Amino acid sequence: MLVENILEITDLSKSYQSAGKTLTVLDNINFLIPTGSANAIVGPSGSGKTTLLGLCAGLDRSSSGSVVLNGINLNTLSEDKRAQVRNQFVGFIFQNFQLLPTLTALENVMVPLELRGERNIKARALDLLDKVGLATRSHHYPTQLSGGEQQRVSIARAFSNQPKILFADEPTGNLDAETGERVQKLLFDLNHDAGTTLILVTHDLELAGKTQRILKIKGGKLVSDEKTLA
Repeated sequence: MLVENILEITDLSKSYQSAGKTLTVLDNINFLIPTGSANAIVGPSGSGKTTLLGLCAGLDRSSSGSVVLNGINLNTLSEDKRAQVRNQFVGFIFQNFQLLPTLTALENVMVPLELRGERNIKARALDLLDKVGLATRSHHYPTQLSGGEQQRVSIARAFSNQPKILFADEPTGNLDAETGERVQKLLFDLNHDAGTTLILVTHDLELAGKTQRILKIKGGKLVSDEKTLA
């Protein structure tokens, strides 16, 4: 079943207790993400961008409000059920790659497929590595790969379970400009081909401008929501 809005964020807040005081990281956030769209979340450091991304992906729980992902209210689910939803619908790309160091590039891409109990996973993982230009590096470990190559492996891994929505947290933040450009193009091309909804967090306004919509967070609040010319 295709839902009109893959993600619905309603009155979302996140607070922490610190030294007897309440620290509010996100304050009453509301937005809808249409299925198949490409979106950027921008804002200064400490504004709550990464916290918001984690809540949207079901990696953490909000203090109040709701996150509805593909028609499923994550707030009502146990940790195990949220993990099942992530495995079924979500891809995630991290700034620091988050590859498992004891596994080869191929094995890293196969992990989400193994968790889903899929068949023919080696062939699919090899196909994805070929798409990101790393077919000849499939048996290398993360320490044997450059930063750009590691991020390409993480992109292949993120697409391996054919996610409905892809979250990317500063996907080019640890890369030099030239490598970052290549990774950006790869990310948008794969995302377009797969028809996946994209939400990326970035400090790079040029990268944000390549999406269809920019959500700006400041001081834990959503201060603007604008369509781009992309």
